[in-house]
Amino acid sequence: MTTVGEALVKALESRGVRVVFGIPGVHTVELYRGLSGSSIRHVTPRHEQGAGFMADGYARVSGQPGVAFVITGPGLTNTLTPMGQARADSVPMLVLSGVNRRDTLGKGLGHLHELPDQNGMAALVALSSERVEEPPALGPVLDRAFAGFNGGRPGPRHIEVPIDVMALPAEPVAPQATPAPTLPAPDLIADATARLARASTPLILVGGGAKRAGDSLRLLSEALDAPVVQTVNGRGLMHGHPLTVPASPSLEPVRDLIRGADIVLAIGTEFGPTDYDMYGRGGLPWPKELIRVEIDAAQLARHPADLALQGHAEAILPALVALLPGRRATDGAARAEAARTGAWVALDETTRAQIAILNTVRNTLPGSIFVGDSTQAIYAGNLYYDHDRPGGWFNAATGFGALGFAIPAAIGAALAAPDAPVICLSGDGGAQFTLPELMTAVDERLPIIFLIWNNRAYGEIAASMEAVGVEVIGCHPTPPDFEAVARSCGMPYRRTGMSPADVATTLRGSWPAAGPVMIEIDAGR
Repeated sequence: MTTVGEALVKALESRGVRVVFGIPGVHTVELYRGLSGSSIRHVTPRHEQGAGFMADGYARVSGQPGVAFVITGPGLTNTLTPMGQARADSVPMLVLSGVNRRDTLGKGLGHLHELPDQNGMAALVALSSERVEEPPALGPVLDRAFAGFNGGRPGPRHIEVPIDVMALPAEPVAPQATPAPTLPAPDLIADATARLARASTPLILVGGGAKRAGDSLRLLSEALDAPVVQTVNGRGLMHGHPLTVPASPSLEPVRDLIRGADIVLAIGTEFGPTDYDMYGRGGLPWPKELIRVEIDAAQLARHPADLALQGHAEAILPALVALLPGRRATDGAARAEAARTGAWVALDETTRAQIAILNTVRNTLPGSIFVGDSTQAIYAGNLYYDHDRPGGWFNAATGFGALGFAIPAAIGAALAAPDAPVICLSGDGGAQFTLPELMTAVDERLPIIFLIWNNRAYGEIAASMEAVGVEVIGCHPTPPDFEAVARSCGMPYRRTGMSPADVATTLRGSWPAAGPVMIEIDAGR
C-alpha cells in the first residue's frame, strides 16, 4: 500500500506528466517520497512564483499541463500571480499544494503557514480548486482536473491535500483515457463552409487556440484566399505567407481590414482588449458576419457569433477544408499586403528599430522559441512581428501582464523543447523580479540565451507618464551590474549595442556547448 502522496505522483506519471517544478517543504514531503524512483523530473526554482511561471512556459510549448508542487500558505500565495497569467492566456497549469490538518482548517489556531481559507482563495484565481478530503477522493479529483484540461478552455487548476491525508494509505489511481478532440455537429460544419464559400472578402482571425492547427489553417486560408490576422498568441502561424498579417488588430490599418471583410472566421481568440483595442478606440470593429471556432461555451456567450462552432480547432479546421470547393482566386493577398504595409507605416521610428532587432534574432537563430517579458522590444513585437515557429512567440505583455515572467517561463520552455533554441528577452526592470531563477537554468544546464534589454528604467511606464503630462516618478530603479550577475552565476556574458548587425555578430559568437548565456543589449536611458 502506498501513501496518498505517492499515489498522486504515480497518477501524474500515468497521465503523461514528465516534469514538475517545486520547492520542497515539510507539508509536501510525501509527494517527494513519490518522486523518488519515478520517471518524473523535478526542477527546483528559487521562488514559488518561478515555479508557476516555469510551469506556464512548459505548458505553452509542450501542450501538456505544467505542474507545480508548492507548500501550504506562502507557497500557494506565491503562485497566485502565475496562475493569474495562465488564466488570462488559457494555459493549462496544475498547482498541487499541501494544506494544514483537516481538524484545524478555518479555526485560526496559529498553525504554520495557516490561512483562513486557502481553498477559497485559490478558487478566486484558478478555474477550479479542490481538496482531497479522503484517500478514495484522489482519483476523482485528479480526473476532474485533467478533464478540464482536455475538454474545455485550458487554465490553472489547484488541488490541495491536507498533511494528515497526504501520508494515509491509498489504493493506486486508475489511468485516465485522453478524450478525442471535440467536433460540432456535421450540419454546423456544412453551414460554416457554405457561408465561407460564398464570401467575397473573407478574413481569418487567429489566437492561441489555433497554434496547433497550423497546416490546416494554411490550407483553409488558401482555399478561401483569406488574409490571416494573428493576435500575440497566434504569432508564428503562416510565417512569411502572402496571406499573413502578423500585426496587432489594435492598429488602425488592421481594423480597416476587419471592417472591409464580409465574413470573419475567428479561431481560438477571445477578443480581449489588449489584443483588439489597446488604444481604447471603442472595442473591436465588429464584423458584418462572424463565425467563431472556440472550445469554451462561456466565451462564445460573451461575444455571440452568427455561427458558433464549439470544439477544438485542430479537429474543426480539417473538417472545414474537406468540404470547401477548390481554391479561389480573389484579392486576398493584395488585401493582406495592404494591411501589412499600412500597419508598418503606422508605427513610429523607435518601434520599427526595435522590431528590426527582433527580426535579426529570428533570422540569426531560426526556429527559436522567443519568450518575453513586459519590455519595450516585446511591446513593439506584439504590434508587428512575424515569427517563424507556431507557438514560438509568447510573453506576459498582454492579458494579465505579470512582470518577471520571461526568465522562469523560458526555463519551462527549454525543458519542454530541449532541441530548440530558446531566447528570453527581459528588460532590466522585469528581470529583477525573478533574477534568482537564472541559477535554475544553470543547474539544469539549459541552452537559453538571456537577452537583457537594459534601458535603466521601466521605460514603457515612463513614456506613458510623459505622454499624459505626469511627472515621471519611480521609473528608474538602479539596475544591477549584469556582467557581475552573469559571472556570479557562472554564466558567459556579452554586451552589445542596438545595431541589428552588432546583435547578429554577438549571437553568432563563440559560446560554450551547453548551458545558458547572457547578452546585455545597451538600450540607453
